[in-house]
Amino acid sequence: MSGKTVVHGVLIETSVEFGTRELCRACAVREDWLIALVAEGVIEPHGRSPAAWRFSGESLRRARIVRRLQRDLDLNLAGAALALELIEENERLRRRLAARSAPGEEHPDEHAAS
Repeated sequence: MSGKTVVHGVLIETSVEFGTRELCRACAVREDWLIALVAEGVIEPHGRSPAAWRFSGESLRRARIVRRLQRDLDLNLAGAALALELIEENERLRRRLAARSAPGEEHPDEHAAS
């Protein structure tokens, strides 16, 4: 093996919207699971009722992660929601760290010590 990492993924346009049925189909879940996800605060629909709900591409991404956490780690919904929050926080911190490590960039807090 050459030491290269291959990453596979699906790019979801963030401006794309899904209805309740479409999101259920895309995640291979029933509507009651999706309603529970909304009640838990993991995803936020636009609209007043499940029949009128519209979800963003970001909702699809988050719902798929929660579903995978539940399936692979046997987590309940609250545990999967917490794990998702921790995963996203980790990603944010890694981006901040990468931005701070970029060569040639000045960082405001570096000048505060001088």
